[in-house]
Amino acid sequence: MNQPIRILIVDDHPLLQEGIVMVVEHEPDMQVVGSAATGRESIALCERLQPNLVLMDLRLPDISGIDAMIAIRAKWPTVKVILLTTFAGDAEVNRALKAGAAGYLLKTMPRKQIVESIRQIHAGRRRIDPGVAANLAEHMGLETLSQREVEILKQVAEGNRNKEIAHQFALSEETIKSHMKNILEKLGASDRTQAVSIAVRRGIMQL
Repeated sequence: MNQPIRILIVDDHPLLQEGIVMVVEHEPDMQVVGSAATGRESIALCERLQPNLVLMDLRLPDISGIDAMIAIRAKWPTVKVILLTTFAGDAEVNRALKAGAAGYLLKTMPRKQIVESIRQIHAGRRRIDPGVAANLAEHMGLETLSQREVEILKQVAEGNRNKEIAHQFALSEETIKSHMKNILEKLGASDRTQAVSIAVRRGIMQL
């Protein structure tokens, strides 16, 4: 008889964590070996419990799910990590997949699809939620914001004007205006408020 898939569940919301545990434990070929509420706890439990697969939330209270995944895969490269989250922004999906995520699933997926995805990923396939994949395809090839542009947009989100942002980064106000023009063009935004909204929705930055 094949050994069950050993699964570690990482989510900082107790009710959601319990719900995911219940979904997985109903499957005869799966075993929940542990659960964690933070990224650092998930890394420690991987060492102690040696799971085959980790179901990881994206947003955690200490480090991001992506950072936790990178640390886990650096130590245990055979462990497959699935991001199971409510966030479908293409920028976050791209970061997760480039960092080695074996799957990117949404918590809104039907239970049957989640467990079938776990089986497929354990067997060596990569699985992305269809809606997430469509969003990814829609933005594929678009020019991304530079790190400096993201930093400037975060300042905009905090309500700072160009003059204040220029002072913050020791740049001229004209340079900030030029950056803002590029940001609006890259995001297809008509104004600063819309640029912030698009960037948050796509996972380019968090507020």
